Amino acid sequence: MNRPFADLHVAVLMGGLSSEREVSLSSGAGCADALEGQVARVSRVDAGRDLAAVLTQLKPDVVLNALHGEWGEDGCVQGILETLQIPYSHSGVLASALTMDKDKSKSVLRAAGVEVPGGGLFDRHEVASRHVIAPPYVIKPNAEGSSVGVYLVPEGANGPQTEVGSPDWTYGEQVMVEPYIRGKELAVAVIGEATGPRALTVTDITPVKGFYDYEAKYAPGGSVHKLPAELPAHVFEAALRQSELAHAALGCRGVSRSDFRYDDLNDVLVLLEVNTQPGMTPTSLVPEQAAHVGMGYKDLVRWMVEDASCPR
Repeated sequence: MNRPFADLHVAVLMGGLSSEREVSLSSGAGCADALEGQVARVSRVDAGRDLAAVLTQLKPDVVLNALHGEWGEDGCVQGILETLQIPYSHSGVLASALTMDKDKSKSVLRAAGVEVPGGGLFDRHEVASRHVIAPPYVIKPNAEGSSVGVYLVPEGANGPQTEVGSPDWTYGEQVMVEPYIRGKELAVAVIGEATGPRALTVTDITPVKGFYDYEAKYAPGGSVHKLPAELPAHVFEAALRQSELAHAALGCRGVSRSDFRYDDLNDVLVLLEVNTQPGMTPTSLVPEQAAHVGMGYKDLVRWMVEDASCPR
């Protein structure tokens, strides 16, 4: 971008078509509010199937993509932006599509030397009819975020999670089943600067009840965040380095967030997944970590816009 930051017209994409629509509306509103007064014009775009036509009419200088989940985070919208040749934030087509597919991204991460969970993809009806691996285990859609459609089958469970086989299930015919890893829930934000990705810090997340599901992530008071996490020094450092390695291996750009489980009894750190478009809501982890290292919300949003490019 050749224009001064204060002269930019920024389109903020939010809402969208996925099950994470409400979270995206919150993320997008926060980002748009942060840009008001910093740039010449902010257009708030509730992204629909007519996105290409809307952006063609608006002619923004840059797009800040605050969409989450299917279509907005999986390479589809990124492809539209590449076709229109509009500079945009976060990861490009390949990294977005790859990271959204949990099975394929695990293969890449494993090859790069990142510790990931075992398990694999199974037909959802088979998962609903029997234990495909020994409990405890976790069932999750292969291409969703924000813990949407995630079930924990505890040790000693008499039967599987039958909801996965319901006609109302909308998250694909194959589901990821992974062994449940006890211990701490950790998260690390990474900023992909030109000199290489930089991990910010490690957050230890304690849900108020149950596990770190959708409500725990986004409801006020749904979880308690401790940052920096109180961990053995070698674990803290490993989480930072593994997050940077994952960001680079998957080809991420801009901001990403890596989610971990740390089994403190067996001293095992496992990366669960990488998010290419982390939440920017009032309860989100990335702005919280950025603030911890001295980057306020407005500064973080500005960095995202300044980092935008095309192609990605």
